[in-house]
Amino acid sequence: MKLSAPIYHLKRKAKRLSRDEDIPLHEALNRVAVHEGYANWSLLASRHVSAKPEDTVLERLHPGDLLLLGARPGQGKTLKSLELAVSSMKVGRRAYFFTLEYTTKDVIDRFPTVGAEYASFVELFEIDCSGAINAEYIIKKLASAPRGSLVVVDYLQLLDQRRENPELGTQVLNLRAFAQEHGIIMVFISQIDRSYDASTNPFPDIDDIRLPNPLDLRLFDKMCFLNRGETRLQSVA
Repeated sequence: MKLSAPIYHLKRKAKRLSRDEDIPLHEALNRVAVHEGYANWSLLASRHVSAKPEDTVLERLHPGDLLLLGARPGQGKTLKSLELAVSSMKVGRRAYFFTLEYTTKDVIDRFPTVGAEYASFVELFEIDCSGAINAEYIIKKLASAPRGSLVVVDYLQLLDQRRENPELGTQVLNLRAFAQEHGIIMVFISQIDRSYDASTNPFPDIDDIRLPNPLDLRLFDKMCFLNRGETRLQSVA
């Protein structure tokens, strides 16, 4: 059954419905799904995320890889990173979500939006919202993380926001060395510069990454860019 709009538009519709009618997000998602002809959101998601670009992305990531995940606001960076974490956990891997942006509740509340139930993954998923997050903090927290674990860092440009933190380039270099030594996949959510014009370029690229502080982007193995519900994955030359 064809949807009336791209799935990311339907997710936004559900968020507006949840806010406007003061109902839980999962209830709003189910209402949208029913309107599209499905019994609930999980069924809709399982049918229409069958293309699952996050699975395709995950298949191309190897232990030790660093992935930069970039998009302009509202294009689904956080949801895509969570989808990657869920896909990883579905095959038995652990996932970690370090965020300087959201609360634990914020992250948990997004699980229904990606067609998953937090309760199904609670034993494999760790959320860390500490204000002290930086490379050193992350490395200490991941000391016993199993090989193949997937780690989300939300987001790249906040790692050195505190003056006492090392430079961004130094932090990413240290995280890269740790990831390679321990076989961990790291996904860094990234801002895209406001100068990016979606009307002339279908996707942002490496030149559109917002870098308030110097960073050698060759430290990343792959980059994934989002725009209008579409995903583009590329290797870093």
